[in-house]
Amino acid sequence: MAARWKKAPPELVELFDEVLAAEPRAERRSMFGYPAAFVNGNLATGLHQDRWMLRLPEADRAALAKQGGRPFEPTPGRPMGEYVVLPQAVLAKRSALGGWVTRALDYTGALPAKKKKPAKRKK
Repeated sequence: MAARWKKAPPELVELFDEVLAAEPRAERRSMFGYPAAFVNGNLATGLHQDRWMLRLPEADRAALAKQGGRPFEPTPGRPMGEYVVLPQAVLAKRSALGGWVTRALDYTGALPAKKKKPAKRKK
């Protein structure tokens, strides 16, 4: 039997909403059933259970790892490349959090835009 994912804590969802409200380039959608933000069709940041993850270049992932960040693994043992979970120390500092979100949006925005899949035809 597969493990069930927990809902994100309301205060983390509120913080996500507040931080992303100041980012007009972020397209809000849901990923894994949690709030997420995309740029040009690419996932930049989002919540997963009680964690906030970001897509960052290697140097920024290494810098965040020194602060306690760790690879994002929605399923244990299966990390998503380029994504890192924010440590609690960053979540506690609004200015630091906003800076990391900006880095994630900048990095993701520089990636090639994802092509939209054609709409499925009704049978």
